[in-house]
Amino acid sequence: MSQSRPALVRQVAVTVAYVVCVVGSLIGVGLFGGTPIAEAAGGVLAADSTHLAPDSPAFSVWSVIYGGLGLYTLWQWWDRTDRRRIAWLVVASLVLNAAWILTVQAGQVWLSVVVIVALLAVLALTFQRLLAVPPRSRVEALVADGTVGLYLGWVSVATCANAAAALLDSGFTGGGAPEWWAVGVLAAVAVVGVALAVVGHGRLAPAATIVWGLSWIAVARTSGAPESTTTAVAAVTAAAVVAVVTIVVRLRTGAETRVGRQETTT
Repeated sequence: MSQSRPALVRQVAVTVAYVVCVVGSLIGVGLFGGTPIAEAAGGVLAADSTHLAPDSPAFSVWSVIYGGLGLYTLWQWWDRTDRRRIAWLVVASLVLNAAWILTVQAGQVWLSVVVIVALLAVLALTFQRLLAVPPRSRVEALVADGTVGLYLGWVSVATCANAAAALLDSGFTGGGAPEWWAVGVLAAVAVVGVALAVVGHGRLAPAATIVWGLSWIAVARTSGAPESTTTAVAAVTAAAVVAVVTIVVRLRTGAETRVGRQETTT
């Protein structure tokens, strides 16, 4: 009984946090009296606000992420031991997600940066714990590793866009060279994507949402204000670098694994 009670508390906490997060997301799209994120805080998070803002369709990725989190929430009811120690981190990420939406709704853009940086840190720690202990099944790999990977990759891009929006809200417009500020940030995102590929041995999920976000930044800079071919090319280049490195690392890891198995059997 003493072992099952903590498990039940954890499982209920994940479920409640997921519900809170979903309600928060519905407020963020304008339901329940909320203002759509693109219109909140004076519109600084809209697709045409900064050089680093992705085009509006990019945010449809949240449907996939929330779907994955929902599957994890269901699956963790069967995971009584939480041997990879991620459940409470998932709770923290869900709460921070909802908190981010509320801070933006309240017009507190810089506070939203603090919240999303905390969210990014929580997801990075979750990713690290998942790497340390392999999944026991393909289902676990999908609902835990896959979901967290998608979540982490997207939040990595969103953090940069959020910071750019906060700077704009404070009156900073790039010091006369907003395109080159954007190029520098996109290079940093590429470095993050490459690091995740190397550390994660070529896991596809983080790379998928990083490439997705970068691609929609490129689309936004070629189809609407502020138009910038320089930023679009930098975004596409960063996306290509992340994709290629991830695939190369994944193929190399797979080859090394096969060689190790052959040496073990001979």
